[in-house]
Amino acid sequence: MSVYPSLKGQAYLEDLFLRFPRGTGPLMAFHDAVLRNEDSPLSIAEREIIAALVSGLNACAFCYGAHKTMAMAFGLPEETITALVDDINSAPIDEKLKPLLHYVRKLTLSPSKMVQGDADAVFAAGWPEEALHDAVLVCALFNFMNRVLDGSGITPKPVFDRPDEEALEIRRNSTYTGWARGAGIIS
Repeated sequence: MSVYPSLKGQAYLEDLFLRFPRGTGPLMAFHDAVLRNEDSPLSIAEREIIAALVSGLNACAFCYGAHKTMAMAFGLPEETITALVDDINSAPIDEKLKPLLHYVRKLTLSPSKMVQGDADAVFAAGWPEEALHDAVLVCALFNFMNRVLDGSGITPKPVFDRPDEEALEIRRNSTYTGWARGAGIIS
């Protein structure tokens, strides 16, 4: 339930952005730059995994559900995403990705304790600096978004519980800016 009296009943993300549109266009453009840019050494699925992991660690139901669904749309099984939030080391995911996910986990839960060794583990796994930077951007974006949504009382949509193939296909073929345009939030 939204904390804003002007958003009556169950409010979703588009309701929030329609009511408070300031900054939404640049924010959606930033989502696209961070999550959909094809120049990243991280795949779209890997970036969506990071978004879901950060949101799961923060217990942000909306973003966790949305980005778990996005990661699923790009080929990651739901069980893998759930396992990552519980324990990265035992999750059925490529070993190369684990140091990067540990970095993001620590950055989310205890950012003041980051040390060079955390980055060195990512580089030792074979990731270039650009991959670490992209992971940091996704982590920062979703720590921000988690606070915006939880602070506003925004709830997840039912489609995130069990997305069907049509819902997954829509997510594979859309951008964040395109979503905001389609919802009438930006022009």
